[in-house]
Amino acid sequence: MARRRQIYEGKAKILYEGPEPGTIIQYFKDDATAFNNQKKGTINGKGVLNNRISEHIFTALGAIGVPTHFIRRLNMREQLVRQVEIVPIEVIVRNVAAGSLSQRLGIEEGEQLPRTLIEYCYKDDALGDPLVAEEHIACFGWASQDEMNEITDMAIRVNDFMCGLFAAIGIRLVDFKLEFGRIWDNEYSRLILADEISPDGCRLWDMKSNEKLDKDRFRRDLGGEVEAYQEVARRLGLLPEGETNEVVDLDQQRKKRGK
Repeated sequence: MARRRQIYEGKAKILYEGPEPGTIIQYFKDDATAFNNQKKGTINGKGVLNNRISEHIFTALGAIGVPTHFIRRLNMREQLVRQVEIVPIEVIVRNVAAGSLSQRLGIEEGEQLPRTLIEYCYKDDALGDPLVAEEHIACFGWASQDEMNEITDMAIRVNDFMCGLFAAIGIRLVDFKLEFGRIWDNEYSRLILADEISPDGCRLWDMKSNEKLDKDRFRRDLGGEVEAYQEVARRLGLLPEGETNEVVDLDQQRKKRGK
């Protein structure tokens, strides 16, 4: 098999040139990072699980009319997506106080917010993805006002859908991050949802026990990271009972053999 051209490698994924113009192959890694890459580790099988979970959520969002970059899953670790020009803004959607919000404002973690809160961070690893206001975004031309209106509308729609999706399986959607990209048609562009949606970028708590089922288990040295990701996939119906370990084992065998 011909070696594919790598376009970019991030903390959780590698992007390769796609088989057709305007497409990219997105490869999900097992690497785990936290605190702006200061903490690093590996969660065996995370990439496989995130690939399945993100595919499931993006497919469901597409079915309700939310435009996304997702085309199809290729194998256990890869999916084919549309190539986009990423808007350099991370959109943080918060329903419950947790993480940096609790630290910054002194709000007890777990407190339900009066309403959904949307925050923005400038995507720059070297700067630690700093929190920015819409005035910064407008001042530096990272996105137009029309684009910000569209981003906000889509973020609220995604949040409404995902809150229901996870509540139905006994999971509280605390917060999550989204990224958006532009697709160009000559001089005109439109925004679509990009990147991934998985326990890497969402805070997911069991509704009864408040057990964390996301990357906070890695951030806070709680252990049980693989089991938490598997539990999310299992509740979503992506891993039948008894299949969880087999999926990770099969992936590890494939990696040893090489592609």
